[in-house]
Amino acid sequence: MDLTSRHNVQVTGRTDGQPMLFAHGFGCDQNMWRFVAPAFEDEFRVIRFDHVGSGGSDLAAYDPDRYSSLAGYADDVLALCAELQLRDVVFVGHSVSAMIGVLANLAAPELFDKLVLIGPSPRYIDDGDYVGGFAEEDIDELLDSLDSNYLGWSSAMAPVIMGNADRPELGAELTASFCRTDPDIARRFARVTFLSDNRDDLARVSTPTLVLQCSDDAIAPVPVGEFVRDSIPNSSLVMLQATGHCPNLSAPEQTIAAIAEFVRPAGE
Repeated sequence: MDLTSRHNVQVTGRTDGQPMLFAHGFGCDQNMWRFVAPAFEDEFRVIRFDHVGSGGSDLAAYDPDRYSSLAGYADDVLALCAELQLRDVVFVGHSVSAMIGVLANLAAPELFDKLVLIGPSPRYIDDGDYVGGFAEEDIDELLDSLDSNYLGWSSAMAPVIMGNADRPELGAELTASFCRTDPDIARRFARVTFLSDNRDDLARVSTPTLVLQCSDDAIAPVPVGEFVRDSIPNSSLVMLQATGHCPNLSAPEQTIAAIAEFVRPAGE
């Protein structure tokens, strides 16, 4: 199976436009970009894909060794860039895909023009003065719960991750997305996600970077977004007046506006 089929790649927009590559977060798939990506199709070549193990990807291609760290997912991003002959890429990564994009950028910085990191977290666990949002025992408990009852964990956690309790349909959508994911793959991906530590990688990023941070995010709180902004030399942070961890669903207009201001040349 070729890479485009393996990752369920969808390409829309201008065939001659600058490529904009959208990468989804844990428990999600490319459908999570449906309110944001179309806004850029008039100007950009828009590429959406599913990480192996998610959405419409080829589940048979999942290799526990390859995907035992975020580097395996970053290698997939680079392989897709090679397959589709992408250069000067605007990479838009949500949640764990923000760090996947950072790793891909560090491996081949010449391929990337800009990085957009939505709700990024280089480490979820608190460590000394670093505020990740979770104590180590919280993550251990989260992963144990996921191991013992994935569907129950999904039903309980998805609304917390999504936030916006006054819009229960959003939490229900994320729950359904989690429940469509293969449980065994999801358990492994969760461990890779929540136990990763990419703090030291950030200072090596030289590509212009935009950090989008929700004002109330239970998964990646404000100090995390500020840490990412402060650690990446050529970066800026936009605080969205949005709650939850998925502004691509809960606040797409704000998300589009912030990305558009960053990716369009001054004066346009």
